[in-house]
Amino acid sequence: MSGERHWPTLDDVRALDAADTLGTCRDRFALPDGVIYLDGNSLGALPRASAARIAQTVTREWGGDLIASWNKHGWIDAPARLGARIAPLIGAAADEVIVADSTSANLFKLIVAACQARPGRSMILTEPGNFPTDLYIAQGVATTLPGRQVSAAADIVAAIDGDTAVVVLTHVHYKTGAMRDMHAITAAAHAAGALMLWDLSHSVGAVEVDLEGCGADLAVGCGYKYLNGGPGAPAFLYVARALHGTLASPMTGWMGHAAPFDFGDDYAPADGMKRFLCGTPPIIGMAALDAGLDTFDSVAMADVVAKSRALSELLIAGIDARCPGLTMASPRDAAMRGSHVSVAHPNAWEICQALIARGVIGDFRAPDVLRLGLTPLYTRFEDVWQAVEIIADVLARETWRDPAYAVRAAVT
Repeated sequence: MSGERHWPTLDDVRALDAADTLGTCRDRFALPDGVIYLDGNSLGALPRASAARIAQTVTREWGGDLIASWNKHGWIDAPARLGARIAPLIGAAADEVIVADSTSANLFKLIVAACQARPGRSMILTEPGNFPTDLYIAQGVATTLPGRQVSAAADIVAAIDGDTAVVVLTHVHYKTGAMRDMHAITAAAHAAGALMLWDLSHSVGAVEVDLEGCGADLAVGCGYKYLNGGPGAPAFLYVARALHGTLASPMTGWMGHAAPFDFGDDYAPADGMKRFLCGTPPIIGMAALDAGLDTFDSVAMADVVAKSRALSELLIAGIDARCPGLTMASPRDAAMRGSHVSVAHPNAWEICQALIARGVIGDFRAPDVLRLGLTPLYTRFEDVWQAVEIIADVLARETWRDPAYAVRAAVT
């Protein structure tokens, strides 16, 4: 579909689905009937195996084997084991990734560690409009560490200088879907002696990520979007192996200790990634994430990336051809776009609610953006085609003007 802007027939898109090498992956998910789910960039769909995996963890392991499960069922090794499963999806080695805590907590750990590794530099550099938790955590670090400050610059490369300790950026922008050039920005950070930290929350599992190839130092990401780990799933963090011996986690919890079950009074950091653990691993959440990662079994990321681009090209073609009044908020160049397409409209909230009422689930981001996520493992070309037709109808008939759709909910 690359480069095309005509609108195909339903038979055309059904032929694309029939030829899709990832088509059978949809069967790995328990998607509800009558719903076109275009919000996997916010919360991944439920894998069919998740409920049974969680039930096994709760009833057989916790219920039957109780505390013996830490050894018998490998609970204690879950953070490293799941990190090793995520590593191939982000271009990392198995011993460079660990699952722990939330994205926000992991950002705090790594920003503080990066600042402490660059003691003569004061600047934490990011961009305006970055995902709020990235900005808030950076601001919190700056108020915690004496002499540190946050700078937000639209031209990141131009803003990197000898006072920059760490550059903190999201690879795929949460609102627009714009994708940053990891190689170029990482190289610019290194040329100035700064460390580079990437937030992969809107990338991992949907677009190509090559942390080792671009020489990235640090990264974080969540487990509940394209990794399908469920709401509030544990997050992950990456530290390049070359930094394992030099970076220190500021959250010196007992699970990050070199010998946690010696129960010594003084902290001694574990080797490698385990030093970035803090509290007791959330085993039930990790079981759900493990099932989510199963959905990538025997899947080539090259196929995922190719389908993501084809789906988004089809969606953009449909918006251009069938949906006047919507303004494209995402880059049109597929190489500069992640796996969601965003459009702007003054009444994007109301349109989003009208679509949900018709079974098309996307989401809204203030002040005027409708986001439509494309998850290659379960989104079909027919889903995109049908969604466009429903969007066109909602716009043409202005059903979004129903006063019921103007009521704002707590979660958008």
